[in-house]
Amino acid sequence: MSAERYRRVGDLAIARVIEMTFSTLAQEFFPGTRDEDWAPHREWLAAEGAYDLATGNLLLPVQSYVVRTSRHTILVDTCIGNDKQRTHRPAWHMKSDTTYMDNLRAVGLTCEDIDIVMCTHLHLDHVGWNTRLADGRWVPTFPNATYLMSGKELEAFRYVDQPVSFPSMVDSVLPVVDAGQAHLVESDHVIDDEVRLEPTPGHTPDHL
Repeated sequence: MSAERYRRVGDLAIARVIEMTFSTLAQEFFPGTRDEDWAPHREWLAAEGAYDLATGNLLLPVQSYVVRTSRHTILVDTCIGNDKQRTHRPAWHMKSDTTYMDNLRAVGLTCEDIDIVMCTHLHLDHVGWNTRLADGRWVPTFPNATYLMSGKELEAFRYVDQPVSFPSMVDSVLPVVDAGQAHLVESDHVIDDEVRLEPTPGHTPDHL
């Protein structure tokens, strides 16, 4: 384990795996805020690498978290992914870079080391690396992992959004289900005595 990249929280070790950082005007990302609302916070946000003083833009990382317990190596959300058709997001469309995998290795891990992938919700920028393209097929990126996802959320996304119009279901979620690696859970699921889930609905139907 690359200890310098981890923070300790009790007996847990936590690190982040960044895929990319994008820049957006603060008032556009938080409509209704004014320049004076941001003024008291600019300096500390900039010191944390989250704000560009020159442009007034927020710097937002697209990232996973690694949580290492005494029993498990858990990957929380899987960002955008490569080779995915995302025509409405040019920076995400058909990516082919090695940044995410390089940063996973930088925290001392390979795909084979992950034994739980936790899907907090099923938006396309949180499930992209669930799968990778291999010989023209979408296959689970983490071959030894159980993917935890909300059964309620899966049903809502499958039938309300319709996979044909929601490509991340087709290329990043349903292939994991079809491979038998998905474990559909309820919002109060307990992994063990170190990690449990809590419901945080609102952003999506059954966000965890």
